[in-house]
Amino acid sequence: MRNIVKAIGIVTVLIFAAAGVVRKAGATPADNGSIMLVFKDGHRKSIDMSEVARIDFKTPVTIVFKDGHQQSVPAVDLSRIEFDSLSAGASAASRARFVGKWELGEGNGDNFYATLDADGEAHKSTGSSHGTWTVVGGEARISWDDGWHDAIRKVDGKYEKFAHEPGKSFDDTPQNVTAARNTQAKPI
Repeated sequence: MRNIVKAIGIVTVLIFAAAGVVRKAGATPADNGSIMLVFKDGHRKSIDMSEVARIDFKTPVTIVFKDGHQQSVPAVDLSRIEFDSLSAGASAASRARFVGKWELGEGNGDNFYATLDADGEAHKSTGSSHGTWTVVGGEARISWDDGWHDAIRKVDGKYEKFAHEPGKSFDDTPQNVTAARNTQAKPI
């Protein structure tokens, strides 16, 4: 029975997000679209869903953040996980506009293709071909397995790709900014 409860919790977390930044223990899940880890000893950790690339449910549970750092959480110490379901629904709606195959500039005049899957997986035609993505603040943020990070955002009515080299965050100055075009754009 205990394994069934853990499995349901894991599936629920995967459905509701690839989550985020650990905040103060007094924060609530509704503060910014987050999940709250409640430990058996009573302490809590709020995780902002906009900053996490994925959560690996192995022993220990590992939260992989978009900036590349990781945090381990001992699963045996967890009592429950609380969700902000309104943010999850809004996030799913805003993700739909980014799903598909994108033509992106490399910054040297050449182009490559990146495919953003509905399940948060990303694939590209150059370099390390695998990554994950999510929507943060209305832009698609892609974290590639080779450490590069790309953001696709709408600027002055058109999409652009902002490339960040390994070791840099999405808040840093991008390495290059190029045009971005969804080759499979669908109406929202």
